[in-house]
Amino acid sequence: MAHIHHYDAVIVGAGGAGLMAALESGKRVRTAVVSKLYPTRSHTGAAQGGMCAALANVEDDSWEWHAFDTVKGSDFLADQDAVDVMCKEAVDSVLQLERMGLPFNRTPEGKIDQRRFGGHTRNHGEAPVKRACYAADRTGHMILQTLYQQCNKFGVEFYNEFFVLDLIMGDDVCSGIIAYEIATGELHVFHAKSVLFATGGYGKMFKITSNAHTLTGDGPGVVYRKGLPLEDMEFFQFHPTGLYRLGILLSEAARGEGAILRNADGERFMERYAPTIKDLAPRDMVSRAEFFEIKEGRGAGPDKDYILLDLTDVDPEVVETKLPDITEFARTYLGVDPLKEGVPIVPTAHYAMGGIPTNVDAEVLRDHTGAIVPGFYAAGECACVSVHGANRLGTNSLLDIVVFGRRGGVAMAEYASTNPLPDIPDDVHVHTEEWLRSLTEGESEESPHEIHTILQDEMMDKASVLRTEESLLDVLETIGKLRERYGRARVKDRSKVFNTELVEHIELGYLIDMAEALVVSARARTESRGGHYREDHQLREDDHWLKHSFISKAATGETVLNYKDVTLGRYEPVERKY
Repeated sequence: MAHIHHYDAVIVGAGGAGLMAALESGKRVRTAVVSKLYPTRSHTGAAQGGMCAALANVEDDSWEWHAFDTVKGSDFLADQDAVDVMCKEAVDSVLQLERMGLPFNRTPEGKIDQRRFGGHTRNHGEAPVKRACYAADRTGHMILQTLYQQCNKFGVEFYNEFFVLDLIMGDDVCSGIIAYEIATGELHVFHAKSVLFATGGYGKMFKITSNAHTLTGDGPGVVYRKGLPLEDMEFFQFHPTGLYRLGILLSEAARGEGAILRNADGERFMERYAPTIKDLAPRDMVSRAEFFEIKEGRGAGPDKDYILLDLTDVDPEVVETKLPDITEFARTYLGVDPLKEGVPIVPTAHYAMGGIPTNVDAEVLRDHTGAIVPGFYAAGECACVSVHGANRLGTNSLLDIVVFGRRGGVAMAEYASTNPLPDIPDDVHVHTEEWLRSLTEGESEESPHEIHTILQDEMMDKASVLRTEESLLDVLETIGKLRERYGRARVKDRSKVFNTELVEHIELGYLIDMAEALVVSARARTESRGGHYREDHQLREDDHWLKHSFISKAATGETVLNYKDVTLGRYEPVERKY
């Protein structure tokens, strides 16, 4: 039997987007948050650098310049109506967080301080601008703490360490979720008028990633298996400064404070790739530049396989006070003192631009025509609005979760206030119950750990920063074989209490789904744009590919691709020069 709960609104995921949605919804209707983790352990807490808004506290700025940088950074794949919404609402979003008590760094005059970040410019690309609002290099952590306190203040109910397994749909209307309580092994049905997914990304499909172990695409995985589409899955961002071999992120804030990327010769090589803003070019450009430097033999170290992040010319007081986590990570994990020597770094899988398609009110789209799924919403990294297009601008992720988490929370509360609780069958949980039981029945020699390792290695080697038709075909064949092996694998631990083996087994299934969606979408897009770089199709082709991909899974198991035109606005596509 399953436990049954009834709510007006249920949010899945307790990161920044989920908590922001819960806060706005909780002010209006009875709201619950279902989270795989304790809320303040969510991955938003790892976001270091800042949240951008054109406050103009330090230098002249405007929301239009912010919008231009976002669109240009996206390689013109972002929908400009959604970008305008985000950039216009950015200032109020930062000030709202400040009023809640978020401890932003301050200027000597007491205003919120701002610093430079990659791709942020004034006057439509003229020169770098200070736009990122920050709390040292722990901005995401502070957002989580602040929003969680506010949610508790407004009576939001939390179900922590509950793992989403299915979406309840009846008559094409969303009517709740089914979740697994990790502590007891019991199923829970959350019967709701509205549901919002804010489950984060899926970077654990790659070997080197800044993502936590829990970022396994649970939300998009559930959606994909329901036959609903995912948008722009081919676009995955690699952050240029992950710790060598570990992937632990060193924030772009380091370069914003004056750190420089150097190759083995000590050359500041970004001057060749982006003469105007150099090391503060968008992430896709910097990651590719690093790959090219290493590929051409100019990498540092005995194996010539990393780049150096040089902070030795940055004021030591700035390094210790504004970048404390960065210096601690370098010293702890690599034994390197950033004040005296370069820090070994490589591109690391960081952020999924693609995900569950939504409109600007976080309503989930049923298909590429723009039809919505009533009662179903998504926000944050698991969603695709699309404001990030082919490449997300640094600090827009924290802005995205606050702006669209808020809009989603308001919209789902309004929907719940005007619609009755839909009926669901008494046995709605039985299929999930039988599926879970099947995962522990019988014996198998297949190793889920080995399947996961092969998936990560293959995706890193053949579908990361550089891709070709051959490499994508190879990894797609591998994914097919891994899916077969995964289907035969069984969970050996039969216990009910904290069965982490079962949880990780299910997570692996979601990752295989996400890898398939990425590779199929990437193979179809025969151009290079943003985070999707094809060595065999190196040019961006606006005439044919200025459109979003929508991938779904047919009942037969076949993948189906459809496309939707990008929403243009003030900014026509031009060559990206920095």
